[in-house]
Amino acid sequence: MKVSVIGSGYVGTVTAACFAELGHGVVCIDIDPEKVNMINRGEPPIYEDGLEDLLAKHAGKTLRATADYDDAVSNTDISFICVGTPSDDEGNIDLSIVKAASKSLGAALAKKNSYHVVVVKSTVVPQTTENVVVPIIEKASGQTAGVDFGAAMNPEFLREGKAVYDFMHPDKIVVGAIDQRSDDAVSALYAGLDCEITHADPSTAEMIKYVNNSFLATKISFSNEIGNICKKLGIDTYQVMDAVGKDFRISPNFLNSGAGFGGSCFPKDVKALIGKAKGQGYEPILLNSVVKVNEVQPLLMLDQLESRLGDLSGLTIAVLGLAFKNDTDDIRESRSIPVIRALQDKGAVVTAYDPMAADNMRLLFDSSSIRYCDSAAQALKSADGCLVMTEWDEFRSLCSEFATMKRPLVIDGRNVISCNEIEYVGLCW
Repeated sequence: MKVSVIGSGYVGTVTAACFAELGHGVVCIDIDPEKVNMINRGEPPIYEDGLEDLLAKHAGKTLRATADYDDAVSNTDISFICVGTPSDDEGNIDLSIVKAASKSLGAALAKKNSYHVVVVKSTVVPQTTENVVVPIIEKASGQTAGVDFGAAMNPEFLREGKAVYDFMHPDKIVVGAIDQRSDDAVSALYAGLDCEITHADPSTAEMIKYVNNSFLATKISFSNEIGNICKKLGIDTYQVMDAVGKDFRISPNFLNSGAGFGGSCFPKDVKALIGKAKGQGYEPILLNSVVKVNEVQPLLMLDQLESRLGDLSGLTIAVLGLAFKNDTDDIRESRSIPVIRALQDKGAVVTAYDPMAADNMRLLFDSSSIRYCDSAAQALKSADGCLVMTEWDEFRSLCSEFATMKRPLVIDGRNVISCNEIEYVGLCW
């Protein structure tokens, strides 16, 4: 099939590259000319394991990019909306980019006589596809959904850092369509993958995405709260959760205690579901607690630091890890952000190292407020303490590097340090 993908962020670029790998012709649409040029050169606009190889393989052949909606829509059969949907602190998501993409799609469809399917892949709250996207497209195109064009919601379940693998080896595919014709068109795109497809209406598909992420976030906050209790009792929370995870009803995944969750999905999606629930007159007590635990969790590392160092003013604290997780350069909702802000508020001097995310973090904290280092060893030299915020594999082998610190005090928020020659404090263990 011929597919157009609107938006060249994590989801859009991975979706485009993987559809090309499945044998479909793909046109990427993005208003940023630099992203368009990069994709046409076979260069990924974001880092994602395996993405560069796919773009190099298909760019200029079965995959290309453009800023022209008319060009993309007229030459494809189905369009995926993969643009950002940020949310505020109250959980209300910003649909402005989705609306703009829908309007542009509608205008392009007005010039096209053949049937076309519009698919929302952006994460949006239930009822968005049918009550927001479809009406905008109908108005802009002068066409009728279910008659002149199809519509569906097809959520993604991709882990950053493993997104290409997850797309090509899915554990579930969900298609929420307004009618059977739309469902058939979207489902056919995934025919090359060995995975059962869940068929639903658009609102149910939208809800599945939010519930999926909110449940995983709940497991993390639950594990962190148990870890905090275990810490006070002198109990190894990892041994506890290892045993608990052997229960087939629970599973061992997402039970590792630590500094909390971040990224573009979990924090935003939990807050959005909270906001949607409140809009229906329901107060989601459990989900509110999930967010609260996650907000407090990384700051407990400073409590551990101050209990050993006292006043942090003027002290140098090394922060190892800036990305919200390993194998990505994404800093969105990274747990290192509130920690760095708190350290600065307390007058500490911050040195920082991350193998991929330093350039992105500089957009929040410039080099005048943080000393960015080229290695963990450089960040640790003469530091009064160290906070480990991201589970990068290279941190697991650190040991002799800590000897260059003024005081080899390490507060580990990810359970990755195994050196016996330091003053070691696990956040929850």
